[in-house]
Amino acid sequence: MKRTFILLCFFLASPFAVTLNAQQDVPGGKDHPLLTRMPGFYLSGYKEAEFDSYRFIGADKKPVSIEGHKYYIEYKLKPGLQEPGELKIRRNVQDALKNIGGRVIFDDNFNKASTIVIKKDGKETWIEVRSYNPMYRLNIVERAAMKQEIVANADAMGDGLKNTGHVALYGIYFDFGKADLKPESDTAMVQISLLLKKDMSLNLFVVGHTDNVGSIESNMQLSKTRADAVVNSLVSKYGIAPERLKAYGVASLAPVASNDSEEGRALNRRVELVKQ
Repeated sequence: MKRTFILLCFFLASPFAVTLNAQQDVPGGKDHPLLTRMPGFYLSGYKEAEFDSYRFIGADKKPVSIEGHKYYIEYKLKPGLQEPGELKIRRNVQDALKNIGGRVIFDDNFNKASTIVIKKDGKETWIEVRSYNPMYRLNIVERAAMKQEIVANADAMGDGLKNTGHVALYGIYFDFGKADLKPESDTAMVQISLLLKKDMSLNLFVVGHTDNVGSIESNMQLSKTRADAVVNSLVSKYGIAPERLKAYGVASLAPVASNDSEEGRALNRRVELVKQ
């Protein structure tokens, strides 16, 4: 019995046991659903965030920040196995994603990095692979707009109108290129109606804004139609007198941020309330 115990202790303390333990996947780590791992590799690093951003290298070789559900996944080769070569790793990842509709928009042998974009099941996913021969890393972002969890209440809107004459709303949602209010807009719409009912002397311009994607003519029409949708909802659903509201659209003519980045374009896509 004593001999068995001594042998067991020796095994647990030996370099062989440490090596075996090092080959285990990190606790909580998992492969991304789009990709299996290279044969002979174990998962050595893993982080996941419901909403975060990552700067990928885009098609024009310039950084582009993508926001959404983010994964960082790192793999290392198990000791004693032959290294496949960093290029083979990158090509395997590229080919696997191209087989399901992915598009390689950046690939550079000097930096040992590739960027692949795949649109599948209504989701756009960006993948960066960086390979270093015995290991490789994946940064993956499933692109999405952040769920708006903080919506200005009626009092905050009133303060904004009093102090600056206008207030921007980011809790009103439309599908891309459309003007139908999405159900997620209800919280903000309720607060606008409370604002108007609290101050019966308040009349508002409802102004639609877009980014600069698309023609100025189409965006002018889209911004006006979206403003109309907000006014119509306030009148028909919340009982606001129509003469208190006027809808206008100004397309991309009054940006609050640069349209050169996705973050800026997101800020420019908004509805504003302006005191008449």
